Amino acid sequence: MTMLQRAKKQGRKFLNPVQTGVAGFSMMLKLLPLYLRNKEERVPKVALGPFRTDASVYSKAPESGLRVTWMGHSSTLVEIDGVRVLIDPVWDKRASPSKWFGPKRFFAAPLGLEEMPQIDVVVISHDHYDHLGKATIQRLAKLVETKNAQWVTSLGVGALLRSFGVRASQISELDWTDSAAAGGGLTITALPARHFSGRGVTNRFETLWSSFVLQGSKHSVYYGADSGLWNGFVEIARLYGPFDLTMLEIGAFHELWHRIHMGPDGAVKAFTDMGANGLLMPIHWGLFDLALHAWWQPIERITEVAGLEGIKLWSPTPGVPTEVSAGVELRSNWWRSSR
Repeated sequence: MTMLQRAKKQGRKFLNPVQTGVAGFSMMLKLLPLYLRNKEERVPKVALGPFRTDASVYSKAPESGLRVTWMGHSSTLVEIDGVRVLIDPVWDKRASPSKWFGPKRFFAAPLGLEEMPQIDVVVISHDHYDHLGKATIQRLAKLVETKNAQWVTSLGVGALLRSFGVRASQISELDWTDSAAAGGGLTITALPARHFSGRGVTNRFETLWSSFVLQGSKHSVYYGADSGLWNGFVEIARLYGPFDLTMLEIGAFHELWHRIHMGPDGAVKAFTDMGANGLLMPIHWGLFDLALHAWWQPIERITEVAGLEGIKLWSPTPGVPTEVSAGVELRSNWWRSSR
């Protein structure tokens, strides 16, 4: 029996593909002393950047057919076989419901939203603040560059997008294993992830969270979004792979919440389970203080483990449009100059 099935619900709440506990009040009691004693460099001592995207690059299609601009954390512009896909855009100053408090970004967005090239598709994996920024969506919804864009998201997130100004006719909400034809020969498929949703403590699990496959005419990319380790990665690769680029989260990790965030060691394990084909791109790090570890620790750790395991990493400098060439590793090491 396949593990990749449509999402199930219990009452109003969606369920994870495998049983998964999510932190409650008792977890807060465990975390408080850890935060009080913590001495890690969670926020950079030296300002990062500034990073700057040369928008003129987008006037010419990538020679390889696959080019990626990592904007920090999970926000990424993927140009795949003639189609531009903007993934989980967060240009907001904070990953928070407030403009005044909450995790503040370590560096400004390398490219202004108004400088964006024409966007064909916007993918929103789930409704957490570090993946769906209200101010960002409100601005994107008004841009000429996204006027005809298709917005692809998980079940239930469409209502939030509409409230932020996206036209209902532009939105496609997908259940797990559903696909959307995005034009230009691109197919986007939503798949399970082991995580949760909710923009507050009272509405957790009421919208769906997903990972996504971007299948172009020549290239294939897997965007893992937020997920803890689970045994579905093997089947994802078997049914939808192999992938030229696999984007997996490495930051915001702690052993207390390993079921919903895999961390660098988990990313290597998941990539290995998927066959270790193509390139592994670490995401979900380097922009927000969301855990107890040093801001640079996830990338240092995955660099170390990938070296030991013989895994090819693809880790570009923020804001630099970078071509993906089959099997060609990239380790920019940009963070080391800021430590």
